[in-house]
Formats: sequence, structure tokens, C-alpha cells
Amino acid sequence: MSVPVESSGAAALAAEEDQPWLRLDKRMLIVHPVNEILALLPVVVVSWILGSSSGNYYWGLIVVAPLVAHGVLRWVTTTYRVGPVHVQLRRGVFQKKVLSVPRSRIRSVDVEAGVMHRLLGLAVLRIGTGRQSARDEDRFELNALDASLVPDMRAALLAGHDRTTAAEDAAAPATPGREIGHWSASWVRYAPFSVTGLIAIGAFVGVIFQYGLQDRIADVPVLENGFDSAEHAGALALAVLGLFALIALFVVATVLACVRYLITYGNMTVTDNGRTLHVSRGLLRTRQTTLDRARLRGTTLKEPLLLRLAGGAALDAIMTGVSAESRESSLLLPQSPRTEAARVMATVLGDDRQADAPLVAHGPAARRKRYTRALWPAALAAVIAAGVLATGGHVPWPAWAGVVVLAVGGAGLAWDRYRGLGHAVLPGWLITRNGSLDRRRNSLEAAGIIGWTVRQTFFQRRAGLATVVAATPAGIGGYSVRDLPADWAWALVEAVTPGAGDIWLRDQNDQH
Repeated sequence: MSVPVESSGAAALAAEEDQPWLRLDKRMLIVHPVNEILALLPVVVVSWILGSSSGNYYWGLIVVAPLVAHGVLRWVTTTYRVGPVHVQLRRGVFQKKVLSVPRSRIRSVDVEAGVMHRLLGLAVLRIGTGRQSARDEDRFELNALDASLVPDMRAALLAGHDRTTAAEDAAAPATPGREIGHWSASWVRYAPFSVTGLIAIGAFVGVIFQYGLQDRIADVPVLENGFDSAEHAGALALAVLGLFALIALFVVATVLACVRYLITYGNMTVTDNGRTLHVSRGLLRTRQTTLDRARLRGTTLKEPLLLRLAGGAALDAIMTGVSAESRESSLLLPQSPRTEAARVMATVLGDDRQADAPLVAHGPAARRKRYTRALWPAALAAVIAAGVLATGGHVPWPAWAGVVVLAVGGAGLAWDRYRGLGHAVLPGWLITRNGSLDRRRNSLEAAGIIGWTVRQTFFQRRAGLATVVAATPAGIGGYSVRDLPADWAWALVEAVTPGAGDIWLRDQNDQH
């Protein structure tokens, strides 16, 4: 398929009307019904069970037939057109919808292929414009295209006219990519230090209760006999049974997290050809993401508490026009050794100082705020217990043990939160870090900052603190330097963006 060169103007709009509307590949007629059946597998299974118990085996067919019909109607009613000015998509079985994306607004093109897609030689092409509030139904997705057409289409859609010209880009020789990151099977050891396994278990339990299957599971003879035996044996047996249940839950969650990690990130590579970063990953469902270096504004090194204790980290790119709500579209490395994540970060940014540059501490007021916020639950519990004693009541020892646990845990959390708080200003860069349970170190290019906000809550004003927010059209839209001494705030702004802080200081002096 020939993709026209991106252009603008009245002549381009007129030529666009001559472009034909195309249908998705006919093999989509197999993919969509199968995927819909798998997505609604619990409903199909329940229908089959109901049909078996009632002797009517057509229940399953009644559920499957509409899914197949809907898949056929989706193919019939879905067409797309790639013109020199817009990329357009018409779809909708009952409600017609036309999505039109200006090619100049295209910020990313992701390519995915699930198991069925790969078996049939198909792929899913998804266009991103960086809209923060884009809903799933407004997402521009071509599912499914012939996989052989996708590479040329992706290259054409990403060849923006704002660099040189699309014709010059097409004529330029392809630059081989240099591999800067490669997934290793040994990294699966970091998978258990996340909540993905527990989320999968929770989803499974939710399906069981949603379809009323909990009673049937509870009536399984093995489980029923086990619970009856534990009840007759007494509290100790119930405690042992609960302990075994927690161990089993931990083991299952670990296995699920490792399996998901292998399937999602297996064979991951990150290549750099000087103009784009290309990320490819996945064992069963493959995904390829191309990130334009011209829109790179920094990186985020993610170090959640459990992953940090294991010596791991994950790495995201901060990209202009790539919404943080799209989650993994800017992923550079999943859970991996921190040294490897830091190395890839330094390679991407071209600066070896980014990962380990010393940060400026925010002083005793910021430390005091963290201890105050972390210890008030323990203080409140202690006051309540003391009040009970003062009125002649009895406070059992587990309650006092709980107060001690709250105090020790709160103090540890406060210490770690302050240890992770800080910032640094390097030539052309702002580095921020905060958090404990979800710690993030952001390296933000100063040239990508479009505005500043200095804000103070009521308690910050009393403590002499302020939060400085650097606004940017990239990533999450704003990156904060939290609980900075208020006297430092505009000096920090001036250091990163010369002239911005000085204007505010002059205005303050004029008012005085």
C-alpha cells in the first residue's frame, strides 16, 4: 500500500478526497470473534454449565453466535483512509463514528500483535496524539492490518514535515540502530516485587463472585471437608490453615507475576539510530514502540519500595505529546537491575551524571513534616489507650503492641521519605526525587519546561516550605520539587530557567 507524503494546503486537501477508503484485512473476521469469546469466557462457561444442567445445549451457541455476527459487522462497517493531511477511520455497528487525526499531530505509532495476529500474519497499528483525556472509544486503532504493510506505514506516519521534508526523509539511507538495552531472563527475579500477581488473583476472585460461583467452589468435597476438620480441631488448626492459605497466596501471586513478566517483556530490545528509539518486546503478544528523539524531554527512574530493596528499578522516557495515561507507551526498561536502568538512562540522555548526581537535601522543616505526618496515627492510638486507662478501663497488650508497630513503622517510613527527597540542577537539566513506597527520580530537560508554579499549602506556609512545579507538555505535564525551603523556590527557578525567577523577584521588590 502506498502512503502519500505528508503535506498541507488546499491542494493537499483536494488530493485527500481522491484517496480511497480501505477495509481491514479479511483475516480480521477470525481474530475478533475469537478474541471476544476469550474475553467473555466466564460468560460462555456459565452458559455451558447452565445448558448442561438443564439439558439444553444451545445456551453456549446462543452466546457465541452474536459475538461472531458482531465481528462480521465490525469488518463490514470499518474503513480507513491515509491522506496527505489526515488519517481517518470510520467505524461503528450501531453508532457511526469518524475519527480524523491530522498527520502533523501524530506523536507516536505503536504496533502490537497478539497470538492470533501473529499466527495469521496480522498486526495492530495504534496512532497516538498525546491527548491526555483520550478515551478508549476515541483511540485511533487499525485492528487488524497485514503485518507486511505496517513497517512502511509506520515510517511514513512518523516522517513529519517539520523536520526536513518527508521526501528527504524517505530518500535518506536508513541508519542501522545501535542496541542500547537488551532484556535478560535473569531479570524475572524482580517480577515478584510488584503487585501484578495479587491484582490477577483479585480479578479472578472478582469473576467468581460476579457470576455466583463461590457457592459451588465452597461445596467442593475436598475444601468442605478441610474446613469442617479445621473447625473441629480448634483455633490453632484454623490459624495453621490460615497460614498455609497465606503462603499459597504468596506462591500463586509470585508465579503469576513471573509468568506475566516473561510474557510481557520477553525478548525486549531498545535500539537507537540517532533519530528514534525503538522498543520491541513480548513473547506471545509483541509490541513495538517508536519514540522520536526530537520529542525526548528526559527520563523517569522508578524505584518502588519492594523493587528498591531488591536492587531493581524501571525506566520510562518523558516524551512530548506522549501522555502518561498511555502508561507503557514510553517504557524503556521494565523491572531490571538498577545499574542497568541507570546505564540505559545515561545512554539515552547522553549524560553520565544523571543517575547518581548528588541531590540537595531540603532541610529540617521538610524532615519534621514527614515525621509529623507519619507518627500521628501512633500518637492518636497512644492517646486513646491512655484515655481508656485513665477512666479505669483495661488495654490488652496487643493494643500496646499495635501502638509500637505504628510508631516504629511510621518512623521508618518518615526516615525513608526524607532520605528520598531532594533535587539537583545540572547545566540544562532539573533532577527531582521524592516518595518512599513509590519513589521516582525525574531528569527533566530545562528546554522542555514551559512554565513554573510555586505553591504553598496552609501547613507549608507555617513551616516555611513551598512546592515548585515545572510545567511541560511531556510526560505527566508537571514535575514537582516538593517541600523546598520557601526562600529557595525562586532561586531554583532562576537557576533552571534564567530570567524566570528574576522577574518574580523584581516584582516582589517593586511591591515593597
